[in-house]
Amino acid sequence: MQEFIRGVDVDMGGGSASGVRVDELRAMQTSAVYACVKILAETVASLPLHLYKKGKNGKNETAEQHPLFSCLYESPNEEMTSFEFRETMMTSLLLWGNAYARKIRKNGHVAELWYLKPNLMTVERDSQTGSIKYTYSDDIKNQTFVYSPDQVFHVKGLSIDGVLGLSPIAQAREAVGLSLATEQYGAKFFGNGARPGGVLEHPGILKDPEKLRESWNKVYQGTRNSHKVAVLEEGMKYHTIGIAPEDAQFLETRKYQVNEICRIFRVPPHLVGDLDRATFSNIEHQSIEFVQHTVRPWLVRWEQSISRQLLDEKERLLYFAKFNVDGLLRGDYKSRMEGYAVGRQNGWLSINDIRRLEDMPLVPAEKGGDEYLVNGNMITANQPKQKEGGNDE
Repeated sequence: MQEFIRGVDVDMGGGSASGVRVDELRAMQTSAVYACVKILAETVASLPLHLYKKGKNGKNETAEQHPLFSCLYESPNEEMTSFEFRETMMTSLLLWGNAYARKIRKNGHVAELWYLKPNLMTVERDSQTGSIKYTYSDDIKNQTFVYSPDQVFHVKGLSIDGVLGLSPIAQAREAVGLSLATEQYGAKFFGNGARPGGVLEHPGILKDPEKLRESWNKVYQGTRNSHKVAVLEEGMKYHTIGIAPEDAQFLETRKYQVNEICRIFRVPPHLVGDLDRATFSNIEHQSIEFVQHTVRPWLVRWEQSISRQLLDEKERLLYFAKFNVDGLLRGDYKSRMEGYAVGRQNGWLSINDIRRLEDMPLVPAEKGGDEYLVNGNMITANQPKQKEGGNDE
């Protein structure tokens, strides 16, 4: 007997109260969802990802000779770059809550990763043995493959069972559905320049009202015919009975939905083009908070998943994967220089430490590039102050 678990849409049919069907791919047609997914996927994909070998006294070195190093940093397979692979995996994570890849081993080490579509993956747990199996319905080969956890690289999002991540789109279906419905309303409104909420009033009796309606729509309906001057004959009058989008708070609703979707993905609105509340004084700090509270949790998921699933027990004692986020956390030039000056003067940054952070060529060690300064005016609290002659007081 097996417990059935799926990493796909949990609602029957994907319907929403707004009357719009919502699923992961349909949600990407919303500009705010597309923008949030794009900024997060591209940010994680663009960060340098290295495999390091643990050294003594914290002196870690890049493990360039390990097969996994090239797989993570350069190309996971012959069809994708590292950027493309991580961007695709992050898109799956942000929409479905799960990302999958097939592991290919060479000489006992993971050397290749091949992306698997999350909407074609089914996860089952055997209630008796407790083991998990991945069943993949390949839409290219028209075959079904069954994989063990040792064969699949699985990165999960927020989860309630520890086996599958929750789909953000499924959990926030109503918010996404309202956004889609609002966009559809606006598109239909501006595509119908004839204002169907209006009435043509004729003083007499019309023998064929349908002919008049078709004639009116033919001349005035659509954005190409908007703002044309209407010519009314035989004493006809036009009365508007529709409500303008502004009166129905159409624009306000659209703005609110942008913030709702940004809240789902924890993305600052200014990163998706909403600058209503952004200022020069707070936008830099919002960007740093984005790295600390939005991007960093995703990076930790990646790093720990790589360690647990792509390295064996012995390798985990020697190697670890880590993203470099220094570039994202840089402040403005003045702030960086002031911070470097404090670090240099207080002895915890060398010339080369600073130049590495700024991607500048290093100063040779024989010229003092790796030396640390000591502030001669500062002594420990329990050290007695010396007189000018060198004698203690």
